[in-house]
Amino acid sequence: MNSTLSRTSTVIMIVCGLGLLVCHFVPLWAIYLEAPQYPEGLSMFLYTNKISGDYKIINGLNHYIGMKEIHQKDFWEFRVLPYILGLFSMIAFFIAWHRKKIGLYLFCILFLLFGIGFMIDFYFWEYDYGHNLNPNAAIVVPGMTYQPPLIGFKQLLNFGAYSCPDIGGWIMFGVGVLLLIVSIYELKKSKL
Repeated sequence: MNSTLSRTSTVIMIVCGLGLLVCHFVPLWAIYLEAPQYPEGLSMFLYTNKISGDYKIINGLNHYIGMKEIHQKDFWEFRVLPYILGLFSMIAFFIAWHRKKIGLYLFCILFLLFGIGFMIDFYFWEYDYGHNLNPNAAIVVPGMTYQPPLIGFKQLLNFGAYSCPDIGGWIMFGVGVLLLIVSIYELKKSKL
């Protein structure tokens, strides 16, 4: 049985490694808010190590309904995510250099588990942010929570909230899909 990656799979591993490097410089996730008083909308972008966009304005608005302020220092993920993606990128290059199928299979499993964990962590952050409200806030609507959607749209009082992957998130999704396709391709090829 041949344990060496095909040339095509090796090139795809290099592409995956480069894609994960690009993720350091582009937003991974975007949250958009629309309301009559903000017709131009408000946006917040999450990178591997920072937040950008209108999050300070969003903090000011969220204060009235008792939501916690968003601060970069509160995200432990910003301290580790650049290193995790850098490590994944190096692993992809290492596998491309050594061309071992077992490395590809292990990397695929590890990266997919990371992606699932990433989404679960983000969901719980949003849950905490939208449910743990200050009971002494200026505006209290009994039973109302303000958890933004993980993906998609949700109406939160007079604000429409949209949440979706941005460039880096789509790259990470693409890397996961490519790893899965290449792993299946190499497994099938091994059985021939």
